[in-house]
Amino acid sequence: MSKVKPSPLLPDTVIGGYRVIRRISAGGFGVVYLAVDPSGQQVAIKEYLPSSLATRGVGELAPQVAPEKLSLYRLGLKSFFEEGRSLAQISHASVVSVLNFFRENETVYMVMNNLEGATLQDFIVTARDLKKQKVFRESTIRSLFDEILRGLRIVHQHKMLHLDIKPANIFVTDDDRAVMIDFGAAREVLSKEGNFIRPMYTPGFAAPEMYRRDSSMGPWTDIYAIGACIYACMQGYPPNDAPQRIEKDRLSLSLSRLRGIYSDNLIEVVEWCMSLDPLSRPQSVFALQKELSREGERRYTKLSVGEKVRLSIDNMRSPEKKGLPKAAAPTTRPA
Repeated sequence: MSKVKPSPLLPDTVIGGYRVIRRISAGGFGVVYLAVDPSGQQVAIKEYLPSSLATRGVGELAPQVAPEKLSLYRLGLKSFFEEGRSLAQISHASVVSVLNFFRENETVYMVMNNLEGATLQDFIVTARDLKKQKVFRESTIRSLFDEILRGLRIVHQHKMLHLDIKPANIFVTDDDRAVMIDFGAAREVLSKEGNFIRPMYTPGFAAPEMYRRDSSMGPWTDIYAIGACIYACMQGYPPNDAPQRIEKDRLSLSLSRLRGIYSDNLIEVVEWCMSLDPLSRPQSVFALQKELSREGERRYTKLSVGEKVRLSIDNMRSPEKKGLPKAAAPTTRPA
């Protein structure tokens, strides 16, 4: 029997002076609400509520945590609070904007700007379903990730990592800004202390080192995820997850099918970012930005008829084309 998820706060609940309107979304580590501040301005509030550690009945405010899970719950709580404090110091259009964060009801709440738009995942699924040769134009991919990398560079300069970059966590606003949302610091801290977190990494976007307890993570870990996101924008599907790639790596084969559709340079950038060896990847966002901006050196490899035939056959045989999770309808999301 599956564990009952903790209940979200009810509409009209007041926390820290903010009135909850409704739940926007819920994940393994928290719940996001649409709320209004004392002046009537709409905001998004994320509540720390790890479903594997806490329970909460309908209409209750404080999560209930079993004594044996309390130390782990508090560890994640501290990390979530520190993440809020760090994000509040960052002011960049491509980074989720934290307006306030506070402790109440034995948990922590992070108050963010409320944005309207859709996730990159929504756009990928929509574009993929059109069944065109290119999921996104190369110029679109380069422009989008140039914007994201500018924000990620600031995050890394603040000695932070995102640790959960994926199309579902890149939000494209109605005023055409790309914003990174839902940082994963609490998730990562808990994963080092408990075994229940591992499956919550998103297959295809998590770097190999995230599956190993003794490994070192750094900017190169987020850079792997950036490469995987670019891959998804090119293919319409996520790459194989890291454990599968370690067993049998089909990344180069998959990318070779895109020769002539996307430039050799962009294909090489994705391979570089997604190297299984962390030391073989770009070690900084700046190094990746520099390579991604080399538009003047775009070359397109023309495949021979024989190569095209072989790739078509491999494509039919490949088990790799597992879809991204079905996208929800575009909703209002935190910024």
